[in-house]
Amino acid sequence: MKDVDLWTISKIVLNHSHPCCPNQAEMLKQHRELSMFVRRTIETHEEAGIRPSKPYQSFVAAAGSHRELGFIEKDVRKYITREVRNISEKDDAKEFGKSRDAFNYFGDVVSFDTTYNTNRYNLVLGFFIGVNHHGQSTLLGCTLVKNEDIQSFKWLFECWLHCMGGKAPKGILIDQCASIQRAIELCMPTTIHRWCIWHIMKKIPSKLNGYKGHIDIEQEMSHVVWNSYTNTILTETGTISSESMVLKATSGF
Repeated sequence: MKDVDLWTISKIVLNHSHPCCPNQAEMLKQHRELSMFVRRTIETHEEAGIRPSKPYQSFVAAAGSHRELGFIEKDVRKYITREVRNISEKDDAKEFGKSRDAFNYFGDVVSFDTTYNTNRYNLVLGFFIGVNHHGQSTLLGCTLVKNEDIQSFKWLFECWLHCMGGKAPKGILIDQCASIQRAIELCMPTTIHRWCIWHIMKKIPSKLNGYKGHIDIEQEMSHVVWNSYTNTILTETGTISSESMVLKATSGF
């Protein structure tokens, strides 16, 4: 069989063909175990927000050596992930399926929000949000982003579209971020993107603070924005209000 680079199995020996090492057997997976005391200690540290490496090092110090523990740091991290935080591959798949199903029903228009940052690692926390038939927000995906540049957002949108079955939304609401806007144009060229009205209205006080009567102007602008349900009403109301705002800004109201 050497001529054709193939091998055949002629004999199987099920017994160990080399001497075992009893002093290392406790580190094999089937022999590693977390005692009830260790589990409760891990849970206490996790509730206090202490990193997994810290309790493990305390266990090592108390035992005198990591070989005396009967488990490794990976076991501590796995226990936190699977038991303490109740995260498993099955749960992840279930949640992913929920988001994908929700997108099929409520994915015509989505909002992508990156308002919040994580405290410990200073990562941008992003959410893909849709609205269901009850007017409730529904999660369609989330992400942690280190760099807020075009390539990072492009990669993110490509991954999200892949998870959603390759179907792009008809419209997407974003904040006034040029990198996000450009990434959407590259990944979802047929999707209409608009600025989120919440972000626009949030900036109004700082923009109008230098004008006289700015409080009245802000209230009038809010009325026009939130109570104009058609383009005609918005145009008519906006024209009247803009004249009123100019008068208030210049007359000292």
